[in-house]
Amino acid sequence: MTRIAITGAAGRMGRALIEATIADEQATLAAIVERPGHELTGIDAGELVGQGNLGVALLDDLEVALAGAEVDVVIDFTSPDATLRHVDACRRAGVRMVIGTTGFTADQRGQIEQVANELPIVMAANYSVGVTLSLKLIELAARVLGDDVDIEIIEAHHRHKVDAPSGTALRMGEAVAKVLDRDLETHAVYGREGQTGARDRKTIGFATVRAGDIVGEHTVMFGGVGERLEVTHKASSRMTFATGAVRSANWTMEREQGLFDMEDVLGLRELGGA
Repeated sequence: MTRIAITGAAGRMGRALIEATIADEQATLAAIVERPGHELTGIDAGELVGQGNLGVALLDDLEVALAGAEVDVVIDFTSPDATLRHVDACRRAGVRMVIGTTGFTADQRGQIEQVANELPIVMAANYSVGVTLSLKLIELAARVLGDDVDIEIIEAHHRHKVDAPSGTALRMGEAVAKVLDRDLETHAVYGREGQTGARDRKTIGFATVRAGDIVGEHTVMFGGVGERLEVTHKASSRMTFATGAVRSANWTMEREQGLFDMEDVLGLRELGGA
């Protein structure tokens, strides 16, 4: 059994991760953690998800949790700064990680890559199986349609999401840019306003929506003359991300070190660019 600790456990995603861990036959919930001084510290995991008493109390320090319980994998969906602290704690404890946090700087990602030389880390912008398959379709479309189309990425999330564009949207942009040999840093356009002039054919556009309780929607539009191809994924529940993260945690148990993503977990890497 994979013994899992969950950080950010009292949040919306954290509670979904608790439920997914409980439901998974290969996993067991070993610890749950929140930020220091959290108002729910001490509450049982079962109370957080309406499943009675599970005998796992919410702690406010990951290091304390790792010292007090046998943990194989930490699943972390928090914030970049918090995740880096958790990565350091896991490095010192020799505990694997699954990271779903987005919004890292290049330097922060580099720090995680360094730690992955010592232990296995799965890091993905999105743990949905459908999104991972969508990335393959996007790569195929970009390869076939190439520079003959205009490419726009539209994403929508709930009002509480703090980063934009979403990590998934950026990952989709990176997939397109790689296939078309473009640099996303110089070819991306994040929103338009006023007299923008004619569109540069090599632009990769991003549009962001934040509203209500939208779980996550992403569309990559390949707009040509006379036709338009759209690859769309819509998530209706956070459980799709949570089950993918738990699946990834189980998968890390057969690895000793390295940085991986959902393509590795699903065995899609050998398909290359579709």
